[in-house]
Amino acid sequence: MTKDAQDRVIGFVVIGRNEGERLARCLASIAPVSNRVVYSDSGSTDGSLALAKSMGAHAVAADGSPMTAARGRNTGFEALRKQFPECDLVHFIDGDCVIEHDWVEKAARFLDEHPRAAVACGQRFEAHPDASFYNRIIDDEWNTPVGRALACGGDALMRVGAFEQAGGFRSGLIAGEEPDLCARLREAGWEIWRLDARMTKHDAAIQSLSQWMGRAARSGYGYAQVWGAARNSSDRPYRREMASAFAWVAAIPIGIILLALVFREPLLLFAIPAVYILQIARIAARKGIGSAYSWKYAALMMFAKLGEAKGILKYFLTSKGDLSFDYKTSKPTEPSAA
Repeated sequence: MTKDAQDRVIGFVVIGRNEGERLARCLASIAPVSNRVVYSDSGSTDGSLALAKSMGAHAVAADGSPMTAARGRNTGFEALRKQFPECDLVHFIDGDCVIEHDWVEKAARFLDEHPRAAVACGQRFEAHPDASFYNRIIDDEWNTPVGRALACGGDALMRVGAFEQAGGFRSGLIAGEEPDLCARLREAGWEIWRLDARMTKHDAAIQSLSQWMGRAARSGYGYAQVWGAARNSSDRPYRREMASAFAWVAAIPIGIILLALVFREPLLLFAIPAVYILQIARIAARKGIGSAYSWKYAALMMFAKLGEAKGILKYFLTSKGDLSFDYKTSKPTEPSAA
């Protein structure tokens, strides 16, 4: 690491809600890297605040509604600035993740060598990808291209000055807060980079279809919320994702039904399952059409469109009320399940 990079002071903001043992593992992985750690808790009932304090972290409780990851990160960042004002880099990390021991040094060196880079993120990977089919798909999702990127995920090293210049996260966003922040950073002339390095090990702990669909609904709500918040942006995120969910859940089947009614041809209705089967085959072909995993993956991706559409619809129909999307089990995945 260069001398300038060595002089940098890095603080950590950890967020969580009822992470239990996962939080303990997360904080333990940070301890050798930095003692400037803030844990921001989003309404846990499992003693997470006390656990974080016992492990040496400065613990704060996020306050406000809705209770979101974005709000938790902003609360943690504010506490970090007050408790450790000397920090010029901040690493955000979710409480269900464990940081790789050499990642922070690589990321800090990269930011030192690239003055226009505001964010450096690496490869997140699943701790137990074989514990469930859903975990395996999520592990696939984390395998994204390296180089200049449009956005980062929840785990990333950021310049404090750039984060403050952009105004931080939008606290009210249920999901998609990272692409929203990164869009504002890019508009201000900053760059987002994904490095070819392992960054954090994640424990998705998704074991059921209902959890998977809850995750999809949360994503859909986030798509619509970020899209709405960025109405004045030249780079409005999630237009494609929203259009895709709407098309597959409503526009395509309704369009075929209308054609059948107009032409009085009931056989046209068979085009509905045919179109979905063709799309599933198209997705499966990208992964290797001869693999059973590819077909399961493709079918689940299509089924997730229903959850996304539900979340999008909830955004447009719900102005107040319960906007939580709790889909994860509070019990961490056992290592033996992998």
